[in-house]
Amino acid sequence: MLYPRESETRELKDLSGVWSFRTDPEGAGMDGRWYESGLEPPTIEMPVPSSYNDITQDASIRDLVGTVWYEREFFVPRTWSGRRVVLRFGSATHHAVVWVNGLEVVRHRGGFLPFEADVGDALSFGGRNRVTVAVNNELDWTTLPTGEIRTHNDPMHPPGFRTQEIHFDFFNYAGLHRPVKLIAMPETFIEDVTVLTDIEGDDGVVRYDVTIGGGEADVHVRLLDADGYEVASASGSDDQLRVEDANLWRPGRGYLYTLEVRAVANGDVEDIYRLPVGIRTVEVEGNRFLINGKPFYFRGFGKHEDADIRGRGYDDAIVCKDFNLLEWIGANSFRTSHYPYAEEILQMADRRGVVVIAEAPAVGMNFFDPRSKVFSDERVGSATLEHHLDVMREMIARDKNHPSVVMWSVANEPAATEDGAEKYFEPVAAEARRLDPTRPVTAVVMPGFGDCRIGQLFDVVCVNSYCSWYSDYGHLELIDMQLTHELRGWHDKYNKPIIVTEYGADSVAGLHQDPPMMFSEEYQCEFLRQYHAVFDRLDFVIGEHVWNFADFMTKQGVKRVVGNRKGVFTRGRQPKSAAHLLRQRWTSRSDD
Repeated sequence: MLYPRESETRELKDLSGVWSFRTDPEGAGMDGRWYESGLEPPTIEMPVPSSYNDITQDASIRDLVGTVWYEREFFVPRTWSGRRVVLRFGSATHHAVVWVNGLEVVRHRGGFLPFEADVGDALSFGGRNRVTVAVNNELDWTTLPTGEIRTHNDPMHPPGFRTQEIHFDFFNYAGLHRPVKLIAMPETFIEDVTVLTDIEGDDGVVRYDVTIGGGEADVHVRLLDADGYEVASASGSDDQLRVEDANLWRPGRGYLYTLEVRAVANGDVEDIYRLPVGIRTVEVEGNRFLINGKPFYFRGFGKHEDADIRGRGYDDAIVCKDFNLLEWIGANSFRTSHYPYAEEILQMADRRGVVVIAEAPAVGMNFFDPRSKVFSDERVGSATLEHHLDVMREMIARDKNHPSVVMWSVANEPAATEDGAEKYFEPVAAEARRLDPTRPVTAVVMPGFGDCRIGQLFDVVCVNSYCSWYSDYGHLELIDMQLTHELRGWHDKYNKPIIVTEYGADSVAGLHQDPPMMFSEEYQCEFLRQYHAVFDRLDFVIGEHVWNFADFMTKQGVKRVVGNRKGVFTRGRQPKSAAHLLRQRWTSRSDD
């Protein structure tokens, strides 16, 4: 699915803004056919994109389990008549049904990837139109992330009282989190473009494959450099372009060419689409991760799409601030923990030369109950696997052309020690490689190399580690021994390079204790120092991603004080002491 871009043949109308909004906790809207004549009061105003949870002062909206409705009116120019018109949602968390002028146009399952529909037959060209969306935030064992809906039928709760049980540590924000756009394009159109790049000596090679939809057309392509000069051209729906003395995309320098694709029928240009292209290669060789044939060491973070008020809603200001902080601190990479981020974030990573591990929303596949199995017919079984494979297809189709994306992560912290884990993840890893044989594949696991059943399926071992935080509380002196044992164990078992994709400690900004105590800024700093000393001794460790970039919201519980405080920046993006420690470490390194 191509990202919506304007061109000589394509027009965009952004439907982001303030929509009408109504909650539907009892699920009455479908039976009541609310989509037919427009939402009736009581409605409130709701910004799109944003999470709806923190916009009001109403706790019942913040904690709602069930369905909400969005609606807005818009005009379509009469000049768009006779063209293909597509309505595109960047995401809807987690399930959506969309109507245009009362006609259902699309359904989508999964909260972090785009979906679209050809809505030309439902529109009034040159007139007023209405789009209505029902968004449901419920999670169960067949969704990604996984979860459980618990209905309480006991004397201590109202009849039918429901709660959303989740097995992951971030807030289940919901709503229309990313831009909603209307795109007009020719009836014969460029449907998809796939680009693969290689390096041969000083030359770059760009292999392309173009799919035409809606009719037949000849394909002509040009590759333009950053200054707009043509450096190569070809004709045909699939071919390769050679760029002499190519400027490579590399960490810290996001050089981008532009692939200009033209669909031509009977001598007339039907459609034009331009795709940014970064020429680079990625591979794993022994204990090294190579970008353009050179060893790369991951320095950076696990992150979240999370900020005050807007929740997980896309915000240009927040994204720009985050990338400026990544540059300031000396980071060169991040993981999209624990779901695909907005496409605009990956586009900025492409431009900035920031390396990304792209992760599927397969989080919560654990239970922490030795009496119960996660990988079973009752929980994560065949229905979950079918959806997981669909999500991998959607994610790779969306993100395959981003040079910043160097590896696919299929899951975070699954119950990898269970007997059923290998049977479940084997087809997921195989499907990722089938869809994209050019990038390594991984899954992020918890400590426990001795009983892990899935490490052999992947190219890189990514492990999360919290010595002296979730165990041996406060005993920083044990980190060296325990972490060294764990990392050597992983490497001895699988003989693969290791990235520590999470390590960190909560700290409350402004809380100081010396000698260090848990939750103080001093403890967070000393925790990081101890980990770094181990990393620097082990040559098979190829990366360090601190958990987390910034404090973020979680569900309420006695272990969290208004969210997770493991950020080295506050939720308002102010640096804690740990940020200065990392900046000193990372800006002094020149290994990439």
